[in-house]
Amino acid sequence: MSMVLGYGGVALLFVVIVVVLERTKRSGETFSQYATAARSFGPWFSMMAFVNTWYPGTMFISFAGLAAASGVIGFYFVPYSLLAVVLMYFLARPVHVWGREHDLRSQADLLGLRYSSTTVRVVAAIIGIVASFPWIVLGMQSLTLVFSYLSFGRVDASDAVYIGIAVIVLRQLWTVRMGARGLVISDMVQGLVAYVLGTLLLLGMVTWLLTNGHGFGRPEESFFTIPGPGSATGALYYFSLVLTGTLGGWCWPDIFVRLFASKGPETIKRAAVRAAPLMFVFGSAICLMAIAASTLPGVAEAPDAVFFLVADAIGPVAVTIAGVCVVAATMGNVGANLQALGAQTANDIVGVIRRRRIDSPRVGQVAVALFVLLSAIFAVSTARTSSGLVELAMISYAGISQLAPTLFLGIFWRRGNATAATVSMIGGFLTAAILQWQYPTSIPGLEGLTAGVVGLIVNLALYVACAYLVPTPEAERRRVDELFASVDAESPAGAGGPPSPSASPNLEPAL
Repeated sequence: MSMVLGYGGVALLFVVIVVVLERTKRSGETFSQYATAARSFGPWFSMMAFVNTWYPGTMFISFAGLAAASGVIGFYFVPYSLLAVVLMYFLARPVHVWGREHDLRSQADLLGLRYSSTTVRVVAAIIGIVASFPWIVLGMQSLTLVFSYLSFGRVDASDAVYIGIAVIVLRQLWTVRMGARGLVISDMVQGLVAYVLGTLLLLGMVTWLLTNGHGFGRPEESFFTIPGPGSATGALYYFSLVLTGTLGGWCWPDIFVRLFASKGPETIKRAAVRAAPLMFVFGSAICLMAIAASTLPGVAEAPDAVFFLVADAIGPVAVTIAGVCVVAATMGNVGANLQALGAQTANDIVGVIRRRRIDSPRVGQVAVALFVLLSAIFAVSTARTSSGLVELAMISYAGISQLAPTLFLGIFWRRGNATAATVSMIGGFLTAAILQWQYPTSIPGLEGLTAGVVGLIVNLALYVACAYLVPTPEAERRRVDELFASVDAESPAGAGGPPSPSASPNLEPAL
């Protein structure tokens, strides 16, 4: 009976999402509408789309596990998430204005416009695709723990991994069909479950732990310190984690495309303001629960299972709610990754090869479908040997942050040119990837600096050097000045101006 409860909870979530998507389905989309949701969503939908993409299902597993095993250092994702929201606030106007005026569909598309370079566009697209793919596979595999616990001992972990992959792949049928619009709509449903219901569950877990002999007074003193001078990882290790998390977070294609789905700059700013408290409360609740549960039997041996171990101690209903929360969060993150990579492949690789803009959503749908198939095959083939994939995923995070100088300096500084962007992205990516492979935690002798930060230092130096040493033609300088002038001319009180020819107004659904 317990297994029926557990698996039935996931089935109910799935049915609700499908019903909502089918009731809000639209036909006759162009590729731009498919990739950007016609830039039609308001602040609440934009806020939840950002949160559901930013916080994946592994927040309940790996991130909770870090706090359960190591203490307050597990909080590191909370400040970098809030700093990322600040970046979202400042990115809103230039990204949306350029996106609307030039019908941009992806992060790579934006960089191609800023630097007037197909090379920059393709390099950025390839880095985004290569870095994101391991995380899609890990997202699929992360549901192993979920379906194992939801079976209440009836399904072994070796079999649960295939159930999790099957559920995620089946869910992507609607991602393929509906593109960004379907993702944003489903993000609202999934986000309410994962981060609102999930927060309530986490607070309930903390209360249960505090009233049942567990709490914040029992863990070791080391749980409440972060690495400092003389520590094994180095004094700058925590700083490195927060810096690469903040900058790298906005370099993921699935995160960045959320700006294009909003109605206008002010909508994005309101979404950022609304996202911050939810992200702070949810993230803090996970860490507090994990630290309080660190003395629970079994947690020390399997810290990644802390969320389900606490739920299991409370009862079957708590386990079911916990499983549904993780599934909801994972659906949002994996779906966003797949849609963003499919759209970026179609727009910034296929489109460049064909030397024309992609107009039909069919190319995007095929690309998304191929990524679903490839990731499913890879997830199944590595289901029992994912340790190497975890290392590859960590390398990819150090690598994706190398888009940051090209992205942020390109948006806020007029001096950078295509040579600076190309050389810095490639140089920084190779530096970070090689060092991350050699030194997975931090680099000896550099006081805790990680491979990602060293890569960023090399990256930034290359960018600035090329920006000053490589001449920029006068015509290119004028073009960049016009781009920045279009942002300056945008009214702060406006909602983003009239929609682009490819957009359709008033498309936000009433749920």
